[in-house]
This record gives sequence, C-alpha cells and structure tokens, in this order.
Amino acid sequence: MLIAPAILGMLYLLLYPLARAVVISFQDFRLRQLILGDAEFVGLRNYRTLLTDDRFWEAVRRTFVFMSVNVVAIMVISTLVALMIERLGRIGRTAVLSSLVLVWAVPVVAATTVFQWLFHSEFGIVNEALTGLGLHSFEGYPWFAHGGAAFTIVVVLIVWQSVPFAAITLYSALTTVPGELYESARMDGAGATRIFRSVTFPLVRPIFMLILSLEVIWTFKAFVQIWVMTRGGPGDATTILPVYAVQTALAGQRYDLGSAASMLTVLLMGGVLVVYFRQLFRQEGEHL
Repeated sequence: MLIAPAILGMLYLLLYPLARAVVISFQDFRLRQLILGDAEFVGLRNYRTLLTDDRFWEAVRRTFVFMSVNVVAIMVISTLVALMIERLGRIGRTAVLSSLVLVWAVPVVAATTVFQWLFHSEFGIVNEALTGLGLHSFEGYPWFAHGGAAFTIVVVLIVWQSVPFAAITLYSALTTVPGELYESARMDGAGATRIFRSVTFPLVRPIFMLILSLEVIWTFKAFVQIWVMTRGGPGDATTILPVYAVQTALAGQRYDLGSAASMLTVLLMGGVLVVYFRQLFRQEGEHL
C-alpha cells in the first residue's frame, strides 16, 4: 500500500505514452487532429504506408549496420580497458577510473556539441592536426558534408560515451575472479589469451552478456547524438529508425506515421533481443 502510489505513477509515466503512441499509429492523426481531437481510426493503413516505403527499409538496414558497428567496437574496447585497469597499480587504476567516470558524466548534448567543434571544417582541431601532420587534403575538409565521414563521427561519439559504463562494469566483474585460478592456469603453461578464454570469460560471461544486451538496446535507439549533430544527414547517411520516426512525424505533421515507425522500431528491437536471449539460453543449457 505504501509503494502503490509510486508504482502507479511510474506505470502512468511509462505505459501511458506507449499506449498513446500505439493508438495514434492506428489513426489518421495530423496537426488538425492534434488540435481538435477528432482523429479517426484507419486500421493498418499507416503500417502499410511505411512497409511499402523504400526509405523505411533503407533506414532499417542502416540501423542494423549502425548497431552492429557500435556494439562490436564498444565491447572490444571496453574489455581491453577493463583488463588494462585490472593490471594497473593503485594510482594508475584510480586515474583511469576517474577519467572514465568524468567521460560518463558529460551530458549527451554537451559531448555532441564538442564533437561538432572538433570536426568543424574551418576551426576544428582535427583538421588542424591532420594538416599539421602533412595531410593537406584535410585542410578545410567538410566532415559533415560526406555521408561516410558523418556516420563515422557519430559512431566514434557513441562509442566514446558508452565505453566508460561497460568498462567499469566489466572491471567490477573481473575483480570477482579468484586469483588462485590465474595462478593454476599459469602453472599449467597457459598464456594470456588462453587464460582469458578458459578462465576469465566463462566467469564474467553473465555480466558480459548483460552489458551486450544493454548496448544493443541503447545503440538501436540512439537519437539525441544524431539529431543534434546531423539531423540524419547528409542526405539519409545517418538516418536510423528513431531519427526516421521523428523526421516522418515532423514532415507535414504526420504524427500517425511517426508513431507507426516508432512501434515498428520497438518490434524490431524486441525481435533482436528475443533471438539474442534464445541463443544465450541455448548456449547456457549446452554448458550445463
């Protein structure tokens, strides 16, 4: 009874927007309907419109590529950083962990703005540094005018923001591995790679998989960084599904299509996680 108000408030804040978006996705809901409240149900028309839109499927393909590149980079770098922290002395470990926490604490919009400054075509330090190294082709190079370059910058930004959480969590998991197991493995002649594969990874596997699933969710629904930095451009080079949904909703006030795109995004992300967890449980069953 004491926690019921908090639970009800949380359910309202979380479930009501989702339910409202589901309802709007089945309506003809534009600016008029938003003001007058006279929306009419149109069934699956909005979903049919999206599923026959080539731009939607291109956004789906780009979203999966974007997610895969980010998740692989985040997990590899985070694992290496966590292993490095484990081997540092107290002072070095404190310095690295403090740096990771500071990076993690930087607001998303602020970090995105800094990256925009770094890669500015005229005043950015990246172009200045590359030109100073003799790469004169980068003098005044317009990073955000080229699709591949803009996509790469967004990936670097999201990886930079995501590594601290993953690395600190993995390091915490590594501290739970008994040192005796490492000593026994070394006495048996195992090298660093074999120790990680046969001793470390099996013990931290649950935490590793948890972080992996969280990173899949976070990168799949990345929006703020892309919207602030490129708004999905140039062209559609950085338009993933969340950005596509907002663009669709804002273009001509088609809130119905935007809601339908959001629902399809949720379904696709849910499908990815279902496949992932089924594979995870199957592997866990084989190990048992």
